[in-house]
Amino acid sequence: MDILTRIKRLAIAHQIRFTAKAEDERIRDGLSVEDIVESIVNAPAITQVLRSTSPARQERKEKLYVIVSLNYGGTLVYTKGTLRTFHGVEEFYILISSKRSVMS
Repeated sequence: MDILTRIKRLAIAHQIRFTAKAEDERIRDGLSVEDIVESIVNAPAITQVLRSTSPARQERKEKLYVIVSLNYGGTLVYTKGTLRTFHGVEEFYILISSKRSVMS
């Protein structure tokens, strides 16, 4: 199964976790958790794959997936996260979530 499909399935199942920073950004931008889920589910592709270089990351050089997509309301949402396992359950761990613009 490809990575985007795995991430979409995790989002649909609400197996997502936000960092405190991502949660603050989501609230500041007026986005609900559903807005993030909708954006991920609507994504036609992963926009970019990065390698983490932060020593604070759980695993050095882990892959970070950037998804930029519209939610059902037409808001362009930027999400960056990684796949992690918490207590034996895989989740999409969201590091950044923010509103980019509103499409008409």
